[in-house]
Amino acid sequence: MASAVAPDYVERHASFERWFQTPLGRALLADQRRCVDRQLQGLSGARQLQVGLSHRLPLASGSDYSHKILTTARWADSLADGVAVCDADELPFPGDSMDLVLLHHTVDFSPYPHQVLREASRVLRGGGQMLLVGFNPVSLWGVRKLVSRSHAGPWGGRFMMKGRMEDWLSLLDFDIETAGTHFRLPPVQNPGVLRFGEEKKWLPGYRLLPVGAYYCILATKRVCAPIKSRRTWRHKQVISLPVAGTIGASGGCARSAKRE
Repeated sequence: MASAVAPDYVERHASFERWFQTPLGRALLADQRRCVDRQLQGLSGARQLQVGLSHRLPLASGSDYSHKILTTARWADSLADGVAVCDADELPFPGDSMDLVLLHHTVDFSPYPHQVLREASRVLRGGGQMLLVGFNPVSLWGVRKLVSRSHAGPWGGRFMMKGRMEDWLSLLDFDIETAGTHFRLPPVQNPGVLRFGEEKKWLPGYRLLPVGAYYCILATKRVCAPIKSRRTWRHKQVISLPVAGTIGASGGCARSAKRE
């Protein structure tokens, strides 16, 4: 039996980035930016980190964070300041150094999705926020992925259940603040459908169901209380009188005295 070929994630990243230049890709990205802006209202801090497939797809450029950092998996000429070249599952930042971490389809396109979340949790300070964006398999987009043989664009990623992501975050000591699905347009490159708009009831009752193309989860990292050291009580040491024939007896061990 022929062995399975490992996915070429580098090529899939590049294909997904190019897909965002299509009409459907631009519509999805615009919707995600609006969603992220709503989620981050009222939040502020010193450092914001976006871990994604490309530094050319910023999500929260208008957020109220002093220092914004983006990551990219590939080196490119003339990288702007604030762009770090690294893998999503091995971030070159110290622990507890970020106030906000955004994961933009990072879990969808990583061979180590759980490690991606662990790394994001490691660099995030206690009390900081993580915002996770990924494709929803329980949607028309998920159906399209199941029937499509193409790995181009979004169809090269793994669509993971929103509930599973929430479980992983809970295991990493996060509290879920908000979680929902968004963008209810079908996955077709049809300008007429895109002009119709997501909020239109193109299918009765559809927008009331959790079947949007992507999920957006906002979670807060719990602040772990410091472990209080127990007070060491000083007990009076019992000093016994020396027993004849022993020197330095301790714990039941005896040493014979030497006679001169």
